[in-house]
Amino acid sequence: MKSYLSSRAEQIKPSGIRRFFDMANSVEGVISLGVGEPDFITHWSICEASIKSLERGNTSYTDDAGLMELRREIAFYMQSRFQVAYTPESEIIVTVGGSQALDLSLRAILNPGDEVLIIEPSYLAYAPLVTLAGGIPVPVKTTLETNFKPKPEQIQQAIHSNTKAIILCSPNNPTGSFLNKEELEGISKIIIEHDLLVITDEIYAELTYDESFCSIASIAGMRERTIIISGFSKAFAMTGWRLGYICAPEGFSQQILKIHQNTMLCAPSVAQYGAIEALRNGHQQVEEMRNSYRNRRNFVVKSLNEMGLDCHLPGGAFYVFPSIRSTGLTSEQFAESLLLQEKVAVVPGSVFGEGGEGHVRCSYASSMDALREAMRRMEKFVKNVQLVSS
Repeated sequence: MKSYLSSRAEQIKPSGIRRFFDMANSVEGVISLGVGEPDFITHWSICEASIKSLERGNTSYTDDAGLMELRREIAFYMQSRFQVAYTPESEIIVTVGGSQALDLSLRAILNPGDEVLIIEPSYLAYAPLVTLAGGIPVPVKTTLETNFKPKPEQIQQAIHSNTKAIILCSPNNPTGSFLNKEELEGISKIIIEHDLLVITDEIYAELTYDESFCSIASIAGMRERTIIISGFSKAFAMTGWRLGYICAPEGFSQQILKIHQNTMLCAPSVAQYGAIEALRNGHQQVEEMRNSYRNRRNFVVKSLNEMGLDCHLPGGAFYVFPSIRSTGLTSEQFAESLLLQEKVAVVPGSVFGEGGEGHVRCSYASSMDALREAMRRMEKFVKNVQLVSS
């Protein structure tokens, strides 16, 4: 019998994170440092705005690109917060989460065989979505020695005649690395020189701790070649609401919109009304979360380094990416043994690309009490591994 399956779909591996989540859920008493979402709940004012929208009977489709009121709020937010200007009528699209925004953007720009540079370690959906769009993912590997930041010359060397775009994520998932304005300017010179496009995933833009966030779209010569992906999941603790957005020049956004119209039509109206409230009145909670995450980050990084797991100080997001090479275990062996022996769930770095091997991802979006206990258990595990191997 001939194969009825898509060759592109068959190329994609099942989610490596999901396997460890399923394992963790089967063990009682687990402290999970694996989930990439805030431990805060959505602020009540956002929930209340959505409830009121239902009470008013706002249960119909919205404009395909999203409520105009929300798009105007996004435009104001992007201009006032990050100094990038977009026209709400034609350059902003509200999507079902940041993942759909990325999927739409890739399908709008890629032709079969186009290459897309992906900075690794990377969010595990980037490469599969490039493949599904007909493109070829090309990894650009970073290391702990450079704090997981790509050097311009690395990007230069990875560019070929078929290279069309690069995906950037800063602050980064899974490493927490952060590219400041000067670093982005260095990368931008290479991008402009080779006439590439940029998809910049800015979902963690509000969660930076030591330096101000800079969007690559704000750098001279970059707006016209940049598609911004963002959303409400991380900054406003709205992961389950599934609401994101795209900001892009009209030439891109209108092509993206056609795909959105034929695959999703519009994002849920109830979530859009909540997002309006988030942008208008939710910034105090964002600041509170940021301060809390900063304290947790400092504690976790200090604890990991003290137990012998080299860990850089991440500039943003809510992840650390310690090296576990000193244990002699692979990242999967480390994560699985830690889960079974000490009931702490982390994600093996290998699921984030080959450059992630030798590391694990730990989310510090948990309470300080949980983090203290998790660090105690991890230290015990590391000491036991070292005793066995010595």
